[in-house]
Amino acid sequence: MNQRSFGLGLLFLMMLVWSGCDSGEYGKETKPEPKAESTPMSTAKAPGMTEPAQVEGALMATVGAEGAKENDEGVNHFQQEHWDVAKEHFMKAIAANADLAEAHYNLALALDKLGNHGDATKHFKKALALAPADPKIAGSQILQAHVGG
Repeated sequence: MNQRSFGLGLLFLMMLVWSGCDSGEYGKETKPEPKAESTPMSTAKAPGMTEPAQVEGALMATVGAEGAKENDEGVNHFQQEHWDVAKEHFMKAIAANADLAEAHYNLALALDKLGNHGDATKHFKKALALAPADPKIAGSQILQAHVGG
C-alpha cells in the first residue's frame, strides 16, 4: 500500500506541474497588450454639459501701444508665477500709459495673487472703465468677483 500511495502521489505531482506549464511558450518574451486610450476626467465632457471654465491669465497689450513692452514683460513673469516681478512691470506699464486697460487688469490679477484684494479691486474697476466692451476684461470671472458684477 505504501508503494501504491507513493506512485499516486508522484502521478498527482506530475499532473500539477504539467498543468502549470503553458504550451511551449515558456521563456519567450511577451509584450503587454496596448492600453486603451482614455480621456482624463478633467477634460471629459458629459452630453449637454458646457465647457469647463478656463483659468484666467494676464492679457497682452495692443502692439505698439505706449507701455505695451513693460506690460508684455509682466505677462511673461505672470505666466511663470513671479507675481512680484510681474506686478512691477505692470506698474511701469501704467506709469507709461495710465489708459492701458490690459496693464490695469494684469496688475489687478497680480495683486490678487499676492493677496492684496483691495488694490486688485481698484485696478479691476479701472480696467473695466477703460475697456467696457473688451470681452476678456468685462467677461472675466475674477473681475466680476472683485467688483460685484
